[in-house]
Amino acid sequence: MGNLHRRKPNDRARQIVTTIIGIVIGFFIGISIPSASLNKINIPSNIITSLDVAITDIHGSTSTSPKTESLENVGSTTVPKIHVPTNPRGAESLPPGIVVPESDLYLRRLWGDPNEDLQKKPKYLVTFTVGIDQRNNINAAIKKFSEDFMIMLFHYDGHTSEWDQFEWSKRAIHISVRKQTKWWYAKRFLHPNVVSAFEYIFIWDEDLGVEHFNGDKYIELVKKHGLEISQPGLEPNNGLTWEMTKRRGDREVHMDTEEKPGWCNDPHLPPCAAFVEIMAPVFSREAWRCVWHLIQNDLVHGWGLDFALRRCVEPAHEKIGVVDSQWIVHQVIPSLGSQGQSEDGKAPWEGVRARCKNEWAQFQSRLTNADKAYLAQYGKE
Repeated sequence: MGNLHRRKPNDRARQIVTTIIGIVIGFFIGISIPSASLNKINIPSNIITSLDVAITDIHGSTSTSPKTESLENVGSTTVPKIHVPTNPRGAESLPPGIVVPESDLYLRRLWGDPNEDLQKKPKYLVTFTVGIDQRNNINAAIKKFSEDFMIMLFHYDGHTSEWDQFEWSKRAIHISVRKQTKWWYAKRFLHPNVVSAFEYIFIWDEDLGVEHFNGDKYIELVKKHGLEISQPGLEPNNGLTWEMTKRRGDREVHMDTEEKPGWCNDPHLPPCAAFVEIMAPVFSREAWRCVWHLIQNDLVHGWGLDFALRRCVEPAHEKIGVVDSQWIVHQVIPSLGSQGQSEDGKAPWEGVRARCKNEWAQFQSRLTNADKAYLAQYGKE
C-alpha cells in the first residue's frame, strides 16, 4: 500500500505532460491543412435534403419563407408551401400558373411539338346519339356541317367500327355505351369544363331530316338574334309538335307563339315562349354551363327539361327561340324504344315510354321541392 501511494504523483504528472504535447501537435497539424468547403465536397442530394429537414426540425423554421422563396430554391428537392383558396376545388395546393381547369375534345398526336398539333380548331360541337340502322340518315346530317363543327357520336347499340365506311367518321369522336340516352351521355361526357372550347353545342337525336338546314347559316342567325338556347323550326306537317317549335315561313326566327286556350298563364313562359324541345336543342357555351347542372344524374330521358331551360338565361323569352329559315323534319323513328325490355307482356317501347312519363313527373317534383326549400331559407315561401 505504501508503494502505491508513492507512485500517484508521478502518474498525474505524466498525464498532464501527455495532454499538453497532444494539444500542441494538434494545433500545428490544424494550421498546416487548407480549409475545405462543403460546396466542394460531393455529397448526395438526398443526404443534403435529409440534413435540411433535420436542421429545420431543430430550429423550428428556415430563414426563407415559402411565399418569398426564390426559383433557385424551388426544385426537385424542395417544395414551397402553397394554399390558394381561389383555385378550383382540390387544386388549392398548386401554384395558379400550373392549374388547367378546362379541357377540350381536340384530337392530338402522340409525337411532335404539342404547339403544332392542331392545324384547325373547330368552333362548334355537334353530338348525335346513334344506332347503326340510322347511319345513312346521320351521314346526310353531318354533311350539313362544315369543318368548323366537331362531330361526336354516342353509340347506344355498341356498333362503332361499321361507321368507318364514312370518311368523316375517322375524324369524329366515338363513345360507345349500350342502351343509354343522349342525356345520360351529356351528363357524363359533356362537362362544361370539357366543352369550353366550343361556342355552341348541338345535342341532337338521330331521326332528323336536314334537307333544308345548313350549319353555318344557322349559327349566323343564332348570333344575329342573340339566342342562347335555340332549335331549328320543325316541319309542321310531320309528327306531333308544340306550336312554339313549328316552323313559320315568313321570318328568320320567332320567340313566342299562341297555344290552345288555358295552356299559357303567362305569354312569356312555356310553352308559349322561352321554350324549345329536347330533340334538337342548341346551347351557347354560357347557357350549357347552367343546363349541364340542371340535368339530373339518374333521370335519363330528359322529359320536362325543356320546360326548365328558361332558368338558365335571362330574359328567357328574348334569348330562347326557334330558327325558322333553317328548319328540319322530325322523322319520329322510335329507335330507343327497341332498346327497352319487355315486361308483363308489354312491348319494349311501352316500358320506355312509361319511364319517360314517370321521369317527367319526378323532375317536376324535384324542381318544385328545390324551389320551396330555397325560398324557405329566406322566409319567402
